[in-house]
Amino acid sequence: MITKNKFVRMISSIGLCAAIGWTSLGLAAPQQAEAATSRGEKVISIGKKYLGVNYQFGAPTGSTRTFDCSSFTKHVYKKVGVSLPRISKDQAKKGYKVAKSNLKKGDLVFFWGRNGKGRVAHVAIYAGNNKILHTYKRGIGVTYSSLNSSYWKKHYVTARRVV
Repeated sequence: MITKNKFVRMISSIGLCAAIGWTSLGLAAPQQAEAATSRGEKVISIGKKYLGVNYQFGAPTGSTRTFDCSSFTKHVYKKVGVSLPRISKDQAKKGYKVAKSNLKKGDLVFFWGRNGKGRVAHVAIYAGNNKILHTYKRGIGVTYSSLNSSYWKKHYVTARRVV
């Protein structure tokens, strides 16, 4: 037979355990979000060091004298320990899909081009505030563009989170 005191201690212990468990669940999510955000910030910080570096279609992997869109993202993400394939359509298969409305700094954003609507031909890094960091045109090189500009808005395909 359980005495009243034992019953009260047992209920108190269960309540304390539950409170600790719920508190730790509540604390885990912000820490994970902070880790993703800080890694995304680091990706942007590394990428913007290359602002103005010339665009060259098919730029060699490992070169920092010129980039094409996917060699740029491959290089930047390698600096934070993420290995990406060389080609944008293959990069679009990495990580997990993110809704356009839920983009975070460091997400990869994919666009279609001359190869047909909906088929990935370009990749950029989401930089926050509806801006993308990428390289796409000779004479411009690595630059920021507005994700809401008519061209990028019209050519948007998908986004992936790899960090």
